[in-house]
Amino acid sequence: MDAVSRKRILLIEDDAHIAEGIALNLTLEEYEVKVAGNGIQGLAAWKQWCPHLIVLDLMLPGIDGMEVLKNIRLEDERLPILILSAKGDPSDKIGGFVDGVDDYMTKPFNLEEFLLRIKRLLTRDQWQQEQGASQAGHSTDQKPYRFGANEIDFSTGMAKCRNGTIQLTEQEIKLLKLFIVNKGKPLSRSKLLEIGWGYSKGTSTRTVDNYIVRFRRYFEEDAKNPNYFKSRRSLGYIFDHA
Repeated sequence: MDAVSRKRILLIEDDAHIAEGIALNLTLEEYEVKVAGNGIQGLAAWKQWCPHLIVLDLMLPGIDGMEVLKNIRLEDERLPILILSAKGDPSDKIGGFVDGVDDYMTKPFNLEEFLLRIKRLLTRDQWQQEQGASQAGHSTDQKPYRFGANEIDFSTGMAKCRNGTIQLTEQEIKLLKLFIVNKGKPLSRSKLLEIGWGYSKGTSTRTVDNYIVRFRRYFEEDAKNPNYFKSRRSLGYIFDHA
């Protein structure tokens, strides 16, 4: 199998011994493998390398695996992701599936079962792509998201608001999706930075505040008295609407 046709698997795992063993076995199965040792490296590799599948540990330095998962799902809902973690409590598994993981295995694991699950996920993904291609011409874009007099079309990145029609940036779209997914829930600055930009905990920046000012200017009737993008003292920001 040539390098062009080989499936690319990104392994995000901080334990070097485990990563080495998994990478070796995946390579023997003729997959192309890249290893990232922490969440920030993993997110960078995902964007630059465009893998066909990700194997993700949860307990990572810097940004943990759940934040990596949430970050990816803001931009790609279809990429197969398998969590491979020592955290085996039902609440951990449920949390993973709620946030969009495709499969979940606990350590220690059976290698043969692991390889079969990888193959199943890649086969399913290829079938879905083929189905999508066979239905070309049929719109699968989600409906525009509306709140108040505002409307956001995520398929085009265009927003209709009190200032007319504007083209949103990629980062604005990502943050808006994050707020919408967490509608009615407060999001701290650190959480927004971790998921939205891949910053590690403890990073101090006014970047988030600047984006909130921008959103209020776009979508609020009165930016100084916001109805949708509200501040919550000591908690961060909350997006909500009826």
